[in-house]
Amino acid sequence: MSTPPPPPPYAALHADATALLGGWTPTGAAAGQARDRTLDLLAAGPVALAREHRVGHVTASALVCDPTGERVLLCLHGKFHRWVQLGGHCEPGDRTLAGAALREAGEESGIAGLVVDPVPIDVDIHPVSCQGGSLHYDVRFLVLAPAGATERVSDESEALGWFPPDRLPEPLASGTAKLVAPALAALRRRTG
Repeated sequence: MSTPPPPPPYAALHADATALLGGWTPTGAAAGQARDRTLDLLAAGPVALAREHRVGHVTASALVCDPTGERVLLCLHGKFHRWVQLGGHCEPGDRTLAGAALREAGEESGIAGLVVDPVPIDVDIHPVSCQGGSLHYDVRFLVLAPAGATERVSDESEALGWFPPDRLPEPLASGTAKLVAPALAALRRRTG
């Protein structure tokens, strides 16, 4: 009896992303349009999660908040020199989008004990330079840091900083500011 071949890379993540986004109620009209376009991309199969998929690929990011919602953690990105939420490419070992966002947040912040809310707060599609020019179909999550968390700058960042949600730093990436309201709403829902 032969052993069945292993599932293709990203198979579990693809199933999670398709189910998650198919059942998600968008936080706004733009997020709904981006969700629909992301589901169309996912129709290509698990390859839509690999960075090598040049027409575009799904990524996962996190707006990290302190437990009170009085501060958000942003990084000054090393490549495009703007303040952004934490996040990035999915990896073959990721099984869920929420897990990918949590992994990225932990790697980029150095904070132990982060907790991800498994319901997306936004979906955004934006051009990037990887693969000679592509699109990131970025699914974004709220991630909570433990009280008193201390961050550590990674190789991907020039700096990390905590900021009040109503006083975000400049220059700020265009899609980052719009994450604050749905993140704080998700935090209120969790602590409700």
